Amino acid sequence: MHAISTRHQALGLIGWLVLSFITAGIGAIASVDATQFYAELTQPSWAPPAGAFGPVWTTLFALMGIAAWLVWREGGWKRQQGVLALFIVHLAVNALWSWLFFAWHQGALAFVEVILLWGMILATLIAFWRVRPLAGLLLVPYLAWVSLATALTYTVWQLNPQLLG
Repeated sequence: MHAISTRHQALGLIGWLVLSFITAGIGAIASVDATQFYAELTQPSWAPPAGAFGPVWTTLFALMGIAAWLVWREGGWKRQQGVLALFIVHLAVNALWSWLFFAWHQGALAFVEVILLWGMILATLIAFWRVRPLAGLLLVPYLAWVSLATALTYTVWQLNPQLLG
C-alpha cells in the first residue's frame, strides 16, 4: 500500500510540474523573438538584464508546480477543486501576458493583464496558504517577481509607445 501511495504522490508532483511548465512553454512560443524585441526597447535603469528572465521564470514555474502539488496532497482534486481551479485559471492568465507583450506588442493590454495576473497570484497565494502554509509561502517569490514585472511592463510601455502601441 505504501508503494502505491508513494507512486501516486510522485505522479502527482510530476503532473503539477508538467502543467506549470506547459504554461511556460506556451509563453515561450510567444517569446520566440523576445530577445531581439526586448533589445530594441528603451529600458529603465532598474530593469533586470535579459538573461535573468529565463532562470528566474524556470525557478518560479517549479515553485508553482510544487505549491500546487502540496495543495493537491491535502485531499486531492475532489477536496481542493476550487483552489486548484483558481491555480489553473491563473496559469492561463500567466501565459497570455507573453502573447500580449512579445507577440502582439500590446503594451496597454499587457499592463492591464499583468495587474489581473498579480491579483490572481495574490488570491492563489492566500488560498494555498489556507490549505497548506508552505504552499502559499512558495508563491511569495512569484508575487514579488510579478510586482517588479508590473512596474516594468508599465514603464517599458510608456517609454516605447511606438513599439508597444
